[in-house]
Amino acid sequence: MSAIREILDDESLIAKRDFWFEKLSDLFRGKYADGKAFALNGVLAVGKSDPYREPEKWVEECLIDIAENKATAILNDKMFVPVCVEYGIYGVHYIDKILGADVYFQDGQWYNRYLTTPIGELKEPDLDHDETFQLSVRAAKKFVEAGGKFPLFGLPTIASALNIAVNLYGQEILMEMIADPENARKDLETITRTLVKIHKAFRGIIPQRQLQPVISWNRTQPPGYGQICGCTTQLISQDLYRELISDLDEAVLGVYENGGMIHLCGSHTQHIPTFRSMKTLKAVQLNDRAAEDLEAYFNGLREDQIIYVNPCAGMPIEKALKITKGKRLVIAETITGEYRI
Repeated sequence: MSAIREILDDESLIAKRDFWFEKLSDLFRGKYADGKAFALNGVLAVGKSDPYREPEKWVEECLIDIAENKATAILNDKMFVPVCVEYGIYGVHYIDKILGADVYFQDGQWYNRYLTTPIGELKEPDLDHDETFQLSVRAAKKFVEAGGKFPLFGLPTIASALNIAVNLYGQEILMEMIADPENARKDLETITRTLVKIHKAFRGIIPQRQLQPVISWNRTQPPGYGQICGCTTQLISQDLYRELISDLDEAVLGVYENGGMIHLCGSHTQHIPTFRSMKTLKAVQLNDRAAEDLEAYFNGLREDQIIYVNPCAGMPIEKALKITKGKRLVIAETITGEYRI
């Protein structure tokens, strides 16, 4: 692995990555001096072994893939192309499995069956003896041991309290939030404590310069930022989110000294006033239906909250630039030319 490690420690590659990190950090600091839209879309390493049985070997193969095929993708003068290893076992059901759900693979993706235990009785897992969590710890440690200083490491999907609660209980948790909010809150807090512990554990393993949350290649933030998944917030009212969920989301983002991002993919605009008030929320990521509401987010959020947009038919790049003039905007898509603001 010595030749591979030499590439993964190449100072010119690290310098180029850090150049783009600095430009992205400038955007988060409110600087838009060069007149160009900021674009990013990276590449993801591929391992051939089974990551559920041989995480160390899978990580090693990913690093070889980067060294042999993908490292030079960072040498792009038009946009940020982060190069990443992401250990995404069990997809969006990673935390569900840790919390005791029956998670299974079918028709090309992961699913889970709802818990049969009553809401309000969820127990915190023993992470030191949890097989799923320990698999991901093994992958993270192998990345640090063998990975060099250049690639980024993307975490499994650690999601958010509401996302996980809906995965575990379906509509029953939503009904409980209305009928008995104190009881629903018990499990939401248990989930949040678990998420916080897991984020802290990975922060203790992966160097900050290389640690990224889920979708590390397309939602890349400067070092020191976290991420939550807000998909299910479209199912609840502004009042329910503000009163029962927002502080839990802030607690997860608060693990990171700079706060972080919420991912949105549906109709969530009822929460813009709450998002605006959340001190640890520094970015929103919009794709699919959510991207169509870019103007509402741009006008409704704080001046220091960045917006990541995955362009789509309802929000092409040109329209996004017209709305924002490039201010506070990250275009999460590969571009071939330079977009001027």
